[in-house]
Parts: sequence; C-alpha cells; structure tokens
Amino acid sequence: MMKKWETYEEVAAYLLDQFASAFGLSRVEGKQDIEGQRSGTKWQIDGKGVRSGDEGFMIVECRRFTTSKQNQERIGALAYRIIDSGADGGILVSPLGLQKGAEKIANAENITDVYLNEHSTCHEYTLKFLNRMMVGIQEQATAGDSWECTVFRKDSSVKSDEGT
Repeated sequence: MMKKWETYEEVAAYLLDQFASAFGLSRVEGKQDIEGQRSGTKWQIDGKGVRSGDEGFMIVECRRFTTSKQNQERIGALAYRIIDSGADGGILVSPLGLQKGAEKIANAENITDVYLNEHSTCHEYTLKFLNRMMVGIQEQATAGDSWECTVFRKDSSVKSDEGT
C-alpha cells in the first residue's frame, strides 16, 4: 500500500499534466532525477514540467504537509535546485500554501504555488493555481438530476447558479 505522500505526488503529477497548458507546459512527467549543472550532483524531483519542443522545464515539488505552511527554508532549497539545474522555475504543490518569507522567494525565483487538497484523487480533487480553481467530482449527474452551485468570493460577493 502506498503512503499518503506518495499518492499525493502521483495525483499532483497527473493533474498538473491534465492542466499543463495553463502553466505554459506541453506535459508534466513524474518523479525522476535531474543533474545539477553547477554542483554536478543529482536531484530527485517529484515531477518535471516540460515546455513545448523540450525548450526548458520546471521542477515540480509536492509537499503534503498538513500542519504548517511551507517556510522560507524549504522554498529556498527548491530555489537552489532551480538555479543548479537550469530550470525555468518551479511548481510547488501543497495543501496549505506558503508563509510570507516563502512567498517572497517564490516570487523571486518563478515558483508557482499550487493548492491541492490533501485527500485528492485523480477524480476527486480541488486544485487552485494562477487565479483558477479546478474541481473534480466522481459523482455523475443524470439528465433528471438538478444541481446548485454557490461561489463565495473574498470581496464578499456571492454568485449562485442552478440547473436541471
């Protein structure tokens, strides 16, 4: 049986691949080793986002930490891997986001913060990135079913819709 963090990494790579074009990528590959150009060391990364025509890549890092946001030290380590490997930037997937210092490093080093619910699967998930939100729901509605959706925005506005 896979550990929760292993499943989280696989689900993240799968979902990022599904939405690769939103990140300016042609595809997202799973866990692999890359070589540091400056250090000559190998880095194991959770995923690799590849640009069209294989002209550049982004490092994907998944951190299923459920009790604390990603801190400055952890994002600094990812930033070094980006610099050392010659990557164009990074994508950090986590359920809690970034602390203030970590946000500053992410902005400076082209690291995109992606929220993925800690219990996500390939079919049931909540994924937020770049002012977008994607939701996967396993249940299927039939023509006779009705639905209702309410969106609560940060500015306190509410949008509701329903259908049959």
